[in-house]
Formats: sequence, structure tokens, C-alpha cells
Amino acid sequence: MDRGHGPGVSERIAIALTVAGSDSGGGAGIQADLRTFAALGVYGASVVTALTAQNTKGVRAIHYPPPAIVAEQIDAVLEDFAVAAIKVGMLGTAEIVGAVAAKLPCGTRAAPARARAQALAGKGFGVRGRHARVVNADPSSSEFRSPPSPSRGEGRQEPFIVYDPVMTASSGDPLSGAGFVEAVRTNLLRLVDCLTPNLAEAAALLGEKVARSESDMALQGAALLKLGPRAVLMKGGHLDGGEAVDLLITAEAVRRYAAPRIASSSLHGTGCTLSSAIAANMVHGMALTEAVAAAKTFVGEAIVRGRHVWLGAGDGPLIQATVR
Repeated sequence: MDRGHGPGVSERIAIALTVAGSDSGGGAGIQADLRTFAALGVYGASVVTALTAQNTKGVRAIHYPPPAIVAEQIDAVLEDFAVAAIKVGMLGTAEIVGAVAAKLPCGTRAAPARARAQALAGKGFGVRGRHARVVNADPSSSEFRSPPSPSRGEGRQEPFIVYDPVMTASSGDPLSGAGFVEAVRTNLLRLVDCLTPNLAEAAALLGEKVARSESDMALQGAALLKLGPRAVLMKGGHLDGGEAVDLLITAEAVRRYAAPRIASSSLHGTGCTLSSAIAANMVHGMALTEAVAAAKTFVGEAIVRGRHVWLGAGDGPLIQATVR
């Protein structure tokens, strides 16, 4: 096949974009996102926002490219690819936050986007079971689904935007600088369809103490919702207890996702994998509640696969499936 065959190619390929930092150890960031996209049957494009020198023991150094280069990468991808979802991760500096916010293809959609995301969240959904299964969902209903990537020549849809507000590495090393939180609050959150903070990140965005209970999580999720995102997934993995509980907060409901806590020291990249799995699932047309449940199950399986894999002297990464 050569370029002459191009006009006859009509296969629809799902496309997602990750805008995040590079992890030289391969466990988190863009590397984890692209592995997740591939495992879930999605073509992944990437925009590098930071170069980190790190391994399983920690972060040694970080280099941030000029914000203009970050912006050029986004332009290059979006002008050529029909991107159906964008996962945003490590941004690091206030200047890069501003550059990314200015380029996300959703800056003029405030009211329509809120209505769209509320529809995606759906009504009458509940969550129960060991794999956080979504129940009472109508799989035939297109009202609660994000359209897949269009084929060449079809009209493009606005991408579904998932933001994982990375501020600290799994090792505890800081990954953001002065003015970062305020830039995120001012420029970025209003553009986001689903925000996925852990408890420390949620507290930092709100300027509050870290949540210590599910009720605290729900209150902080509701407060974050007022800052602009259309949905907030509060990740409660650091709460005490036998279950790992996440709460999806929308304007309509709070939905609880619970799964057994898995004992493992190989948890590097958990947040990156969860957020990119949500984005990939949305590309495939899942409802948001369904996409979150499937992503949580995917992460649980990756943790189990990585429990007994030795990849370095420190805490290792998840092991995503190569085919799914």
C-alpha cells in the first residue's frame, strides 16, 4: 500500500491525545498513558510538557520546554488528527498551564459543555460490587455516550477532556512550581469535562485540609465542581479501610465506586493509568459512569499484574495488559 491507496482507506480509528510529562523510567506520564491507550484499542498521540529524569527510586531532575513549544505540539496534533478525547496530566508551571488552556479546543463552549457532560453522567446510575460495576444503565441509550472518533471526511466532535492534576510524584517529589495552583484554578478547570484528583491534589486546589472520610471527599468534590469542571472523580485510595473508594460527583448525583484494596508496592503511574483509561473509554462511546467503572477495573487488574514484577530497586509501576 502506498499514498495512492489513501482515498480508499475508510476504517475508523479511535484517537486520544495525552498532554503530560515524560517519565524516563516508563512507569507514569506519557509512557503510561500511551500503554493504556494501546491496551484499550485507542491510537495515542502525545504532547510532552516536561522531561523528567526519574526511575523507581525517585525524580532526579525536571526540564520544562518553552510554553510555545508545548502549544505548537498541540496545534500540530489537533490540526491533523480527529482527537475524540484529551487526557491532561503533569503541566508543572503556570506558564505551561496557560499555554495548554489557550489551545484546548473547548474555550468557547462553557454552557453547552456543562449540559453535555451532565447528560454523559446520566441519571439513575448506581455502583456496587467488587469491580465497581455500574448498574441500571441502559447500554442502548446514545444520550449518555460520547461519540467515537469520526472517519476521514466526517465532522469533528469536541474532545472529551480529562484532567489529572499531577503535583507530586509517587515518590513524593514535587512536580509543580510557584503559581501553578492558581493558574489551574483560573485558566484550566472551566475547560475540563472530568477532573480526577487524589485527596492531596483536591486539598491543594481548594486550599483545604486533606479529606479524611467519604463525606469529606463528597464535600470537596462538590466544591471543586463549583470551580468549573463538569464532573469530579475524587480518588480515595489513600483513605484507611479495606476498600479503595472513589466518588464521581456531578451536578446531579454522587456515585460511589468501591473495589477491594490490593496490597502492592508497585503503584507508580496509578493516577495516570486511571485518567487515560477513562479518556480511552470515552473515545469508545461509553457513558461517563461506565467509563469510570471500566477504568477502575482496568487499574485493579494492572496492579495485580505488577505485584510480583521486579523492575528496579524502588517502587515499581503498574503492568497494563498489552492486548484488550
